[in-house]
Amino acid sequence: MTCGDGGRGTGRREVLRAGAAAVLLGAAGCASGAKPQAPATSSGTAPTKAPTPSVAGMPTPTPLPNPPLWQPGPGEIQPDVKRRAVELVAALGAWPPGGQGAEAARARVAALGLPPGLADQAGPLAPAAAEASLEVIDAQYGGILADSASVLVVCRQWTRGADGSVVGGGTTVDVRLSRAEPRWAVTALHPGEPGPAAASPAPVVARVFAEPRIELPPAAAADLRSGAVHDSVLAAMLRLAGPYSLSVSVVRSGHPLDVFGTTRPSDHPLGRAFDVWRIDGRAVVDPATPRQLVESFMRDAAAAGSYNVGGPVVIEGVGNQFFTDDTHHDHVHVGFDS
Repeated sequence: MTCGDGGRGTGRREVLRAGAAAVLLGAAGCASGAKPQAPATSSGTAPTKAPTPSVAGMPTPTPLPNPPLWQPGPGEIQPDVKRRAVELVAALGAWPPGGQGAEAARARVAALGLPPGLADQAGPLAPAAAEASLEVIDAQYGGILADSASVLVVCRQWTRGADGSVVGGGTTVDVRLSRAEPRWAVTALHPGEPGPAAASPAPVVARVFAEPRIELPPAAAADLRSGAVHDSVLAAMLRLAGPYSLSVSVVRSGHPLDVFGTTRPSDHPLGRAFDVWRIDGRAVVDPATPRQLVESFMRDAAAAGSYNVGGPVVIEGVGNQFFTDDTHHDHVHVGFDS
């Protein structure tokens, strides 16, 4: 089945095994819902820490966070597709001291049995830093068909600054895959690049950042700061944060330009949609999460103005206001036509 989060307008589209076990499980790592050692701020970016003095009085660099490797949980459709995408992103976005650079990245990709040239598409995943670690906050489908898939790997990253400090950041990566044996093959990756912050963001943006019941990953937070997210999206987030706590996965950056498997523009790159992967601390994809909670959230999203609400629950509605398919078994899509 195809993703149903298409928009009603065109607008200008933006140009959007685990190899080296020491990398993935040592200096690197990803987690699903795990708390990083350096806590995130409300804007989705980990705070910078200065070096701390050692017993001998010499500065000792603060260790980078080392989250465990992300794994798909129960309820996933084609879980190894997500695992494959996460392995690649972890190999590209984390390295031990001295493991930076294109050649080292290519070697880590090759160790996964994937084309080394994929490292050349890492973009913001591969900053110029001597050391990096990475957490995968969530991996959701941007689309899943019989022979192809898009996995949106939502990341938080820490790098070692030139002065020894820990610098927080992160992005969301659209990883494209095709069916192959014995495992699906990665064909391309498209890291999100939200762009610079607006000089004068709308006051509603500050209200969203100040709301503790809204969790935003780094790329989504940067989307809001860019000023390219419609007020309808921001107002809906605030309204839903009344009865629920919501963990946002994707807003604009890192989402496919078109509804996966079609040529229909998605609402996400136009700044008119957001996805939620966790409600009240319960993952949407988890079979243990009450379906009544997910259904209630979907209905309230429609009441907040969304014309196109997708998720894992079948809901009777007017026209195509509600929909469900394989792509949306792991998150709730909330889209707006203006």
